[in-house]
Amino acid sequence: MKNIIFLAPPAAGKGTLSEMLTEKYGYGHISTGDLLREEVKKGTALGQEAEGLMKAGKYVPDELIIKLISNRITEPDCENGYILDGFPRTKVQAEKYAELLKELGKDLGVVIYIDIDKDMAIKRACSRITCPKCGRIYNKYSNEMKPKVEGMCDDCNVKLTQRADDTEETFVKRFDEYMTKTMPLYDYYKDLGVLKTIKAYESKFDTFNEAVKVLEEKWQEGD
Repeated sequence: MKNIIFLAPPAAGKGTLSEMLTEKYGYGHISTGDLLREEVKKGTALGQEAEGLMKAGKYVPDELIIKLISNRITEPDCENGYILDGFPRTKVQAEKYAELLKELGKDLGVVIYIDIDKDMAIKRACSRITCPKCGRIYNKYSNEMKPKVEGMCDDCNVKLTQRADDTEETFVKRFDEYMTKTMPLYDYYKDLGVLKTIKAYESKFDTFNEAVKVLEEKWQEGD
């Protein structure tokens, strides 16, 4: 089983990269952000609590995230491997996740850190627009991710919107909180010998190609 964890500040492109790698390898793509937004859409108690926290630029409590992840990684599309996008965010989560994997008999796999400059991340986030119907993400800043018709989804022909937590003020809070809470995971996974680092390039294809090279080199080491 070849599992992948992405560590990356907000707007580093981990969601886009996860989708590209999912298409290439056929693994399950697990985005904690998507899982939470689905709960918000359903109007569950978890969703209502998560919505308030996300709008304030804060993270959802560990126990709620762990429950979502535990349910998701046992689904059929994750049987041969999966990509974790946005989890874990803290060392406590990482340790709880390791315990969960041990219980389920699953391997940790490889952890990839996507390195991005803060100014570049802010520019990306404040230019990000999303289809409220299908969830596809576009970016006014990137030629590769602009919609064909300005402000409209290519697939649904629906007006694109900006997430409430993609304003510069809220984004900077998220970025800084990430660096404080999540960066210790860099050393945690480095000490375990499973960490690899790639650069967030202007082109998503350049980032993708570097990720594929790193993954396949890592997997060959284990063969």
